[in-house]
This record gives sequence, C-alpha cells and structure tokens, in this order.
Amino acid sequence: MPSLPAKGGGRDAAPQPAPKTPATNATHATPVSGWLILFLATACGLIAANLYYSQPLVGPISAELGLSPRAAGLIVTMTQVGYGIGLLLIVPLGDLFENRKLVMTVIALGAVALLASGFAATPGLFLTAALFIGIGSVAVQILVPYAAHLATDETRGRVVGNVMSGLMFGIMLSRPVSSFLTELTNWRVIFFVSTAVMIALMVAVRLVLPISRPTVRPHYFELLGSMARLMISNRILRRRALYQASLFATFSLFWTTVPLLLAGPDFNMSQAGIALFALAGAAGAIAAPIGGRMADRGWMRPATAIAMASVPVALMLTHLGTMGSSFSLVVLVLGAIMLDFGLTCNMVLGQRAIFSLGAAYRNRINGVYMATFFAAGAIGSAVGGWAFAHGGWMWATAVGMLFPGLGLLYYLSEYLRPLEMPKAP
Repeated sequence: MPSLPAKGGGRDAAPQPAPKTPATNATHATPVSGWLILFLATACGLIAANLYYSQPLVGPISAELGLSPRAAGLIVTMTQVGYGIGLLLIVPLGDLFENRKLVMTVIALGAVALLASGFAATPGLFLTAALFIGIGSVAVQILVPYAAHLATDETRGRVVGNVMSGLMFGIMLSRPVSSFLTELTNWRVIFFVSTAVMIALMVAVRLVLPISRPTVRPHYFELLGSMARLMISNRILRRRALYQASLFATFSLFWTTVPLLLAGPDFNMSQAGIALFALAGAAGAIAAPIGGRMADRGWMRPATAIAMASVPVALMLTHLGTMGSSFSLVVLVLGAIMLDFGLTCNMVLGQRAIFSLGAAYRNRINGVYMATFFAAGAIGSAVGGWAFAHGGWMWATAVGMLFPGLGLLYYLSEYLRPLEMPKAP
C-alpha cells in the first residue's frame, strides 16, 4: 500500500493512475455539481441521524424496557460502539470495493437493525440492535471520502464542509424529530419511520451516484493493518483525531445528560420541550461550511484554537443563572449552540487536513479519524450517565470540561513543533 510520511511535509508514494471517472478522479477540472453535493449532504444527514434518535429518548426507552438509570447511558453507548466497529472494519472496504454497492449494503444492514429496535421487547435485544444501527450508519463515512474524491484540490475543504453540514444537521435534527414523534405517538415509531427512509435511500443511491472503484486493491487484512500504521506514523492524522476525540467525548456526554436535566424537577420539560431545545442547538451545524472555507484559506491553526476552546466555555456558560429559571434555559441553549459549533468546525478542519494526505487511502484515513473520536464519544456517553446519576448537572459538566481541557493542552504542544500541512497528492 502507499505509505504516509511521518511528517505532513514529506513526499507521498505516488498513487496508481485513477480511472477517468468522476467518482475516482480527485483532481478533475470540472467542479462537482451543486445538486450532487446536496444529495450527498442529504444522504449523510439521513444516515447519521440514526445514531442519535435514541439520545433524547433514554428516559422512556429505559423505563419501558426495564433499564436502570445508571445503565441508561448504554442506549447511546452501544450505538456508538457499533459505529466505532464499523469505522474500523467496514469503512476501509471503500478502498477495496466499488463504493456505491458498498454503501447500499451497509445501509441495508442499518435498516434491518432499525426495524429490530422498533420491535425489541427486552433490554438485551434493544442494545444488540443499537449496536448494529451503529455499524449500519458507517455508510456515511464512505460517502464523505467519496465527496472528497469528487472535489478539486482548491475546493475540497468547501465541498467536504458542505457535505458535513448535511451530516451535522442530520445529527442535530434527529433529536427534535425523535422527541416530537415520541410526544405524538411512542418511541418505537421513529425506528419504523427511519427503516422506510433507509429503504428509499438505498434506491436513490443506486439511481444517483456514479460508480466509484478504488485505484488499488490491497488484501483486506493488509487494509486493517495499514490503519494502525497510519495512526502511529502520521503526525497530522494522529493529532487531528485526538483533538476531535477530546471534543466529541464532551459532545456525547452533553447530549446524553441534558435531556435528563430538562426532564427532571428543575425544568420538568415534556418530550416536545426537549425537542425544541435540541432544535435550537442544531444551529451549531452552520459551522461545517465555515470551517471548510477557513481551511481552504489556510487558517487552520487559529480556527482550531477557537473551535476547541469554545467547548469548555460552552459548558461553563450553562451554569449561569438559577437552574430552572428562564435565564438558565436561555444560557443552556446558547451553550448547546456554542458546543455544537466548536465540535462541527473542528471536525471539518480535521477532515480537510487528513484528506490532503493521499487519495488512494482516504477511506482508511477517515476510518481511523472517525473511529478514534467515536470511541471517545462512547466513553463520554457512559461516563456522562454515571456522573449525572451521582452528582447531577454539576458532576456531568465537570467531567465534560476535563476532556477538552486535555485536548487543548495537547494542541498547545503543537507550537513546540508546528505541523507542516502536505500538498494535495
């Protein structure tokens, strides 16, 4: 396989010539069409939403299935664990197999798991289905490198940012959608609705996306082994993955525990109220195209500092005012927007950096990047549920600030040995 340099500024091994198809030629002169970017963004949003439908429903799901409050965080954690498994074992297949068929197959797996979740009658069955929902949702991380392949070198940050904005809107709108549907019906309906959406999306992918075949065909186990070597040997990939991990742990902790806070005695909100809160927080998704444009202009370092610092500041903001008052609700919303903004901006900055490392192994690079911070997200959800059960919102946010605090310390060490961004291959 092609090898990445230990530093970003070294010479990459020359990839084999790509077939002249739009889906595999990353440097073609014709810009990718706006409607195809819109389709990819929409597809990514619909798939990614499956990871988070259960997040605001932790209370009703655990109550009906008999999960204890301390174990309720597993509802979200199992989905993220499945996503991490898929990132490590399935996403690399995008460098081995034709991408369109692979995306359709993975979406089909997710659709079956969603259907099983809707019918689950025991905690074990639901948590198993949640694991496979996560695995099926990694189709989105095959589509994102696909979008990077379509883009020219000069517009890659903008294209990836626009597609990621769809992904982030899907994540953030999934919570209010599932809350609203649960308020009107029950929590099972959202899983049945999403099953139908995934079936329709499979048909659309088959009709809309051009064929994308990899330019090299390494053995599967060679692919898996290369992922560890990429993480160890490449400083840009390693740093960007760990930066994002420190933020995503807090993101998962926040959105696992804040519905419990809002439904508790301080705010006593219904599922509809929690949905409106999550809808307001979705405004942070506007950071994706902003982050992509800043990266294209060479503002990577200051943009990273602002994005990472905004997350702990957002958590501190949520403690202003008396808990349960109108003012405290306003600052909670502002904190949610700031937190989502920082996370989204940093994720796009990281993807712009890693997608410049090599076209022949973008799926593996993206798999390592995403798996690293989704593992942190699973930890954040589990620890957040435990912290909230033991010490309420104060404990949850204290633990939440620890993760980005460590990330910022690691980021500051970059000034001792600055990263040199590579030229696009």
